[in-house]
Amino acid sequence: MAIPVAKMFPFPAQVNERAARLVAGAVVLLLAAAFLSQQRFIVALLAAGFLLRLAWGPRISPLARAAVFVSGRLWPARPVAGAPKRFAQGIGALCTLAACALFASGHAGAAWMLCGLVALFALLEASIAFCMGCWIYARLQARGWMPADACVDCAPPRS
Repeated sequence: MAIPVAKMFPFPAQVNERAARLVAGAVVLLLAAAFLSQQRFIVALLAAGFLLRLAWGPRISPLARAAVFVSGRLWPARPVAGAPKRFAQGIGALCTLAACALFASGHAGAAWMLCGLVALFALLEASIAFCMGCWIYARLQARGWMPADACVDCAPPRS
């Protein structure tokens, strides 16, 4: 008997936006440290973190668990839809994995540029709560490429 994918990789229907912003801030700091110290392994660790958050949300990722703990001590939770945040984690995973592949193939400049793009998107999330992945998700949902019921905040208005 096959186990449904949703059971193998559960993701919460809602996540705490404040914890997500803390994770994004940590991603910015870690990418800046990686670039300044030229430590490419940090990018690989971030890719692993994005993959963990993509698959299981904040349950397993050490960075996300720390952010949930800290944000819970500092502010009340601000729940937002989980599906767009999962999509954003997928973009982060794809970009950091691509950067790792670029590093491995000798294209460090392109890899660092891709990391810079991830850092820019994470900085927008951390500083002004603008999630580029969520924005893209909403545009895809408006075109019918994402399920209409996955994020009621993203769904286009009904006429």
